[in-house]
Amino acid sequence: MNFLVVYCTHQTAGLAVREQLAFSSRERLDAAYAEIQQRFSGVEAVILSTCNRVELYFAWSENAGLSAESVHRFLADFHQISATNFVSELRDESGQAVVRHLFEVVSSLDSMVLGEPQIVSQVKEAYRTAEEHSACGPRIHALFQSAIRVSGRVRTETGLAEGRVSIASVAVGDFAKSVFDHFVDKQVLVIGAGEMAEETLRYLKDEGVRDLVVVNRSPERAERLAAEWGGVPAPWDDLDRWLGQADVIVSTTGADRPVVDRVRFQAARSTGSRKPAIILDLGAPRDFDPAVGTLEDVFLYDIDSLARTCDDNRRARSREIERARTIIIEETAQFTADINRRAGGDLVTRLREGWHEVSRQELERMFKKMPHLEGRDREAIERAVERIVNKLLHPPLEALRDESKDGAPHGLLNALRRLFHLP
Repeated sequence: MNFLVVYCTHQTAGLAVREQLAFSSRERLDAAYAEIQQRFSGVEAVILSTCNRVELYFAWSENAGLSAESVHRFLADFHQISATNFVSELRDESGQAVVRHLFEVVSSLDSMVLGEPQIVSQVKEAYRTAEEHSACGPRIHALFQSAIRVSGRVRTETGLAEGRVSIASVAVGDFAKSVFDHFVDKQVLVIGAGEMAEETLRYLKDEGVRDLVVVNRSPERAERLAAEWGGVPAPWDDLDRWLGQADVIVSTTGADRPVVDRVRFQAARSTGSRKPAIILDLGAPRDFDPAVGTLEDVFLYDIDSLARTCDDNRRARSREIERARTIIIEETAQFTADINRRAGGDLVTRLREGWHEVSRQELERMFKKMPHLEGRDREAIERAVERIVNKLLHPPLEALRDESKDGAPHGLLNALRRLFHLP
């Protein structure tokens, strides 16, 4: 089974490596598919590139000179970086392991947010883009269509998506929404520009947030995050101003001591309107002194309280994770068996048709020499010869079926091709 995936995810590689290897625009994807098709003739491919993962899937029928190492060289050349910068953080799988990996990815078992639904849309979009570039063939079609079907089965047959299990999803879905019914008219302030802030913004945007300000000590990072999520950057010196105006504050600075204490926050709020404020302190250590939470109409949630809720939800999901893995193991075995049967299907057809064609030619030659044979006699002879051919075909075909149970029977297929001069 000729499948290969080369990948890096939030679990296997740091943000810097993922950013270096990402295909972050349609133009970059177009160029990547063009180069893949030029380098690896006859190879089927799908590129899955998101903020949390970069994965390249390949399938082929004949030796295409494709290997994990050749994909590393492609990535280095395409992104114009040295392979030594990223190779140690890449992973690769081949054969049946690729099938299981994709099934786990699309079922969100491999996601930063366990059970999150976005990954299904991302996989579908990656597959659709590959189709647009004529990069898909029968193997990739079979693999990705099966993966999308498996994700639906996991979603309907398990409770994997029930209960939020990421800090960001709990912060927004369980805590922020317990104070505000909606966020369309709420002013959001983000302090810091790391991964946690970005993930929290994703959930806030899903809830309809429009007014967003990003404050960071690095103006460049503030500008990047604000541009990505439709907000505006603000200088660090304006922090107190925005503390006084914000309805929702998300903070994840990475500072070694609290950035905002009770006195500073109270002074900042005294210049603005008297309205409730939610503070999602995602810093470790804390960015806000716990005493800030004692102020009137201030709802302060730190990373410890959020993490406890995540852990409770994750424990509730543990049984669902095992159920999902059971489905994936079952579906991987079924897909592999189907692929292996198809691997010998064409050869079996050609072998059967070839032998019956030989028998038909010989029967015609015999009937010409024996014109006195009546129709009933001819039919009896034809049936007898057909039974002989089928009995002679039975042992090699039975051996082919037996070997297909444990994997693609490449050795036996090649032997049959050579023995019977099959193309």
